[in-house]
Amino acid sequence: MAGGASVPAEADARKSGAGQDAAPSTGRTANGNADITAWLAVIAGAIGALMATLDISIVNSALPTIQGEIGASSTEGTWIATSYLVAEIVIIPLTAWLERVFGLKRFLLIASVLFTGFSIVCGLSTTLTMMIVGRVGQGFTGGAMIPTGMTIIATRLPRHQQPMGTALFGSTLILGPVMGPLAGGWLTENFSWHYAFFINIPICIILMVFLIVGLTNAKMKLEELFSADWMGIAGMALGLGGLTVVLEEGNREQWFQSDLIWKLTGVTALGFVLIALGQFYAKRPVIKLALLRNRAFAAVFVLGLLIGAVLYGTAYVIPQFLAAIAGYNAYQSGQIVFLSGIPAAMMMPLFPILVARFDLRFVVMTGMLIMAGSCWMDTTLTVNSDGSDFVISQLMRGLGQALSMLFLNQAAIASVKPEEAGDASGLFNAARNLGGSIALALLATLQERREEYHRWTIHEALPANSGAVQDWVSSQAASFGGGPEGLAAALRSIDGTVLKQALVMAYTDEFIALMVCISIVIPLVFLLRPLPRGHHKMAMH
Repeated sequence: MAGGASVPAEADARKSGAGQDAAPSTGRTANGNADITAWLAVIAGAIGALMATLDISIVNSALPTIQGEIGASSTEGTWIATSYLVAEIVIIPLTAWLERVFGLKRFLLIASVLFTGFSIVCGLSTTLTMMIVGRVGQGFTGGAMIPTGMTIIATRLPRHQQPMGTALFGSTLILGPVMGPLAGGWLTENFSWHYAFFINIPICIILMVFLIVGLTNAKMKLEELFSADWMGIAGMALGLGGLTVVLEEGNREQWFQSDLIWKLTGVTALGFVLIALGQFYAKRPVIKLALLRNRAFAAVFVLGLLIGAVLYGTAYVIPQFLAAIAGYNAYQSGQIVFLSGIPAAMMMPLFPILVARFDLRFVVMTGMLIMAGSCWMDTTLTVNSDGSDFVISQLMRGLGQALSMLFLNQAAIASVKPEEAGDASGLFNAARNLGGSIALALLATLQERREEYHRWTIHEALPANSGAVQDWVSSQAASFGGGPEGLAAALRSIDGTVLKQALVMAYTDEFIALMVCISIVIPLVFLLRPLPRGHHKMAMH
């Protein structure tokens, strides 16, 4: 799930500059409720967030097809998903500043137009480089539309209607990542993978119409460009981008035996140094890392990392498994991934009740345990497994993610001062995307290494001098016509069987790794700060 700013009081929002799009005399009916233009703005925010989060995973189920057509290997193909996430990580903390510079309406219209253009670039891609350029552009512009959705709710809806707007917005954010593989798979199977990107064109047109009608123009503050934390901005691009490249390419380049990895590590270190310098020298750091000194918020940050890893990691691994082992097409794989969105969507109307009645620490722990249990269920996969083996685990995973993420949003707000809620939102949501980015890179590396390990382990368990093995090879060679050709075919058949078994075992190792990581961080739940009694405020998503 992606996220954005908290829901402050309207007066506070106007004071910070975000509320300039909603004067008290506009957007209200006679009885104090929001009028149709205000709701159009809220719907626009939800559409933008849905489109941005959906495009994170829309390529997952179609990835094998895309890789084949643009000439990318399976390892290189992870860049198609990861590059989008990295760009989002960089832009999310910058969104509040960009809103102030350009004004909310103008900023969102620019982002929508550019997102459409980059989507067209992706749809027309014929090379991996062209695809990655398009995906990075999509990430920058799409990520900008995620936090602004909550800004619209805070500034365009009266307080008593904000929970309704938050529920609408939150449901789109939960459904986006799990709808992506389904939508991408259906479009790939019935039309072409290109339409997984071209579908954004009509959606963006509708979005822009709603933005034009629902929001008013605010004066630009270009002078803020000169007071920005440019060291921090450059540091985020270099540090996070370099870190992801190191994780992606490290295994293939033999890690620090490669000059490339050493250079990229230097770039990463430079980026993090610039971010640190920005904390001391910038008037308003782009990321307020001082919040991490707060134990409660630091716990939220780490838990957010793991939830992002599970959310995006499983949305990547499951379609890959079903395609390689069960022979599923992109649409069939997408249907299985989408199952996790069902309990998440059903939880949204119950969220206000749960917030009021249950300790968030108990609910977050319950959600994390359910997620760990769902990963444990997927450690029993075999070469005969298919989508039906993921049904229960996916439903459990969706429930666990909804409980964990929705309440961690509340925990993030409870752990900081009200004036720091925006900074906390940026860090929390960057953590979620960073966790997903790291997971995609590490899971791809883990799969490659463990597949090779299991392959040779199985081969070693088949001694060539064993009479039983020799008899079986002879019978297989005879079934292929005998002679040297039959023997070669038999050996290839054996290796193919071993390779498939090794691949299943590698996928199992990935789910074990996710389960262990979740289990390790669960004790951090006890560091979370409970909400004040009677606290019903719907917070950031």
